[in-house]
Amino acid sequence: MTGYLFMALAVLVGVAGWGIRRRLRHQTGSRVTDEIVHQIETTGRVDAEDVEPVDLERVQAAEDEFWAETWDEPEEDW
Repeated sequence: MTGYLFMALAVLVGVAGWGIRRRLRHQTGSRVTDEIVHQIETTGRVDAEDVEPVDLERVQAAEDEFWAETWDEPEEDW
């Protein structure tokens, strides 16, 4: 009886893992194709229509905020 329960759980875990891998594979819409590689080789960049430009001011503000934080010294446990 325990063997059947173990096998059922193993099958359930396998199916769940397969579903997660399948979903993750379909979420990443960016695939590197031969055409993209050729474009990188000839122009040195990839043109994409659905990519937002980076907001450099927001990035700089976040970096400044990070470096302005004060850090507590670690406590020594002796």
